[in-house]
Amino acid sequence: MSESILPSDSSTTVDHRPSSTTASDDAHTPVAVVTGASSGIGAATVRHLSKLGFQVVMGARRLDRLEALAEETGAIAHHLDVTDNASVDAFCAAIGRCDVLVNNAGGALGADPIESADEADWIAMFDVNVLGVLRVTKGLLPRLRESTNATVVTIGSIAAREPYLGGGGYNAAKHAVGALTRVLRLELLGEPIRVCQIDPGLVETEFSVVRFRGDQDRADAVYAGIEPLTADDIAECVTWIVSRPPHVNIDSMLVLTRDQTSAQRVHRRTA
Repeated sequence: MSESILPSDSSTTVDHRPSSTTASDDAHTPVAVVTGASSGIGAATVRHLSKLGFQVVMGARRLDRLEALAEETGAIAHHLDVTDNASVDAFCAAIGRCDVLVNNAGGALGADPIESADEADWIAMFDVNVLGVLRVTKGLLPRLRESTNATVVTIGSIAAREPYLGGGGYNAAKHAVGALTRVLRLELLGEPIRVCQIDPGLVETEFSVVRFRGDQDRADAVYAGIEPLTADDIAECVTWIVSRPPHVNIDSMLVLTRDQTSAQRVHRRTA
């Protein structure tokens, strides 16, 4: 239940200024790149990082939504399909500087048991959640290495930590994301690049509508009787992580609503 908590002051400016002077409107303005930015956690993260003082470059498939968000925030919009190598290559080639990468693009499809699982759904989930993170991270790693204080934040899920009924394909994909993120942290040890993973629980965004292929009633039932997290809650986590002193790496963060203690242990209020 990714897609997407510590309070942050939106008036605070970024307290670290990477010295890289690669292409940017202002050599002193750090650049943050956000994938899956057209809605939910991605869009909220664009808003919060823009307020924090970053020049944000955002990518997603729905360019019309990005353009509206660019008008609102001053962020730079580029089309990006993380499942397409050519799209990722073009996106990364357009970025001259990257101090923060937020790997947010992802999602779930269906909730079928393994016995009747649709293999195409599993392939699609691995492509966007796992290979999408791999493609974008590989493409921007040279830019991240040019920063004196870079951070990679990947939005995982409670599904990366705890298998649950109906989550076979998504569990498998998000567990793979967790392994990828951990190995990246090991590989970059000693370099000035922090690697972090945020694992949200129930966050009310478009996530469940997409998972259930537009079935709004089924999506609404996921959040019935609870107060779920919001996209802004997770975006605040991102801004808090990237604004820590350079030596502080928030290795992982599990974020749940008060009404949830595990993937399927949820307190629901009755009317």
